[in-house]
Amino acid sequence: MPRPLALITGPTSGLGAGFARRYARDGYDLVLVARDGVRLEQLAAELRDEAGAQVEVLPADLASAPRAKVADRLRAGVQVLVNNAGFGTSGEFWTADLAKLQAQLNVNVTAVMELTHAALPSMIDAGCGTVINVASVAGLVPGRGSTYSASKAWVVSFTEGLANGLGGTGVGIHALCPGFVHTEFHARAGIDMAGTPSFLWLQVDDVVRECLADVAAGKVVIVPGLQYKVLTTGGRMVPRNLVRAMTKAVGKGRGRT
Repeated sequence: MPRPLALITGPTSGLGAGFARRYARDGYDLVLVARDGVRLEQLAAELRDEAGAQVEVLPADLASAPRAKVADRLRAGVQVLVNNAGFGTSGEFWTADLAKLQAQLNVNVTAVMELTHAALPSMIDAGCGTVINVASVAGLVPGRGSTYSASKAWVVSFTEGLANGLGGTGVGIHALCPGFVHTEFHARAGIDMAGTPSFLWLQVDDVVRECLADVAAGKVVIVPGLQYKVLTTGGRMVPRNLVRAMTKAVGKGRGRT
């Protein structure tokens, strides 16, 4: 029997790498998509050796036109798509470089839409498939960063709307909304996380494990970690101005755009 195939964007570190390793252990072959071809090849070699997976490497910058080749690959058929690639920026919105903000939306929003659009027809024809869109707790509560939070709120809303439309097709779509995770994300964005309480940090393997358990249970919006379940549930029950005040206090001084 042929092994199922999972395409994962942004797998060279953090949650993307965690998903790649987990799916490889679970018997999937992989298509790995990221800008850094060298790190892609290193991860591919590791997964081939340790898990026996067939791994295809597809270097692409999802902020620009080369993402079309990723969409073409998805149209050929995969069983799982993990839209993990995304990034944040530091500084204030009104002083940030507009081109960089647009690139952020291209990766966090446009690429998610385009790749999901490419993947769904073959999944629906097959009567099965899974799409995991990596959003953020910042998409559920008003965060310190306006553009980043808005992009992740779009991912959550997009996913929930599609979940309604996909009912009865055998295809599941899910929005993963983690809080702070020990990855390269904040360092790459230039965001100072000093002083963040230790209880707010999550581990990659724990997030991936909880996500896939909730996918199997059919949950659409997935919030890993009890602390973040409490935060997001409370955020829906109290006035928005209070939620903004709380998230401003937590995010103070981090300068996320």
